[in-house]
Amino acid sequence: MLKVKKPILFLLAGILWLAAGVNILRIGIESMISVFKPAKLLTWILVGAALLVFTGFHFMFTAMVRRHKKRILGYEEKVSVFRFMDVKGYLIMAFMMGLGITLRVFAKLPTKFFASFYNGLGAALSVAGIRFLWMIVTWKRTTSDSAVA
Repeated sequence: MLKVKKPILFLLAGILWLAAGVNILRIGIESMISVFKPAKLLTWILVGAALLVFTGFHFMFTAMVRRHKKRILGYEEKVSVFRFMDVKGYLIMAFMMGLGITLRVFAKLPTKFFASFYNGLGAALSVAGIRFLWMIVTWKRTTSDSAVA
C-alpha cells in the first residue's frame, strides 16, 4: 500500500474538497443564471438563501477541517494515502453525493432550489478545500506539526 507523509494527506483532502465544491458551485451558478431573468427580487432572495446555506455549511465544514487536521497530525511519519479522511468522512461524502444525484434526477426540484442551495454548499466546500491546501503552505514555514494552521 502506498504510504505518504502528512502534507500529502492535506493536499489530497484539499484537492478532493475543492474539486467537489467547484463542481457543485458550477451547477449552482448554471441554475442561478437560468433563473436570473424572471425578477430581480427573486434573484436577491436566491442570493440571500445561498448566503444562509453557505454560512451553515461553512461552520460545519470548518469543524470538519479541524477534526481532520488533528487526526492527520496525530499520525506517524507515513501512512496510507487513503487516510486523509476517516471512515465517517468517506461515508458522509458517499451519502451527500448519493443524495445530490437523487435530488437532481428523481426529485425534480425547482431550479431555484439548486440556484441557492448548491451555490452555498459549493462555496462552503471550496473554502474547506482551500483551508486544507493552506495547511501545506503554512507547513513549509514551520518546523513542527503542531504549528500548522
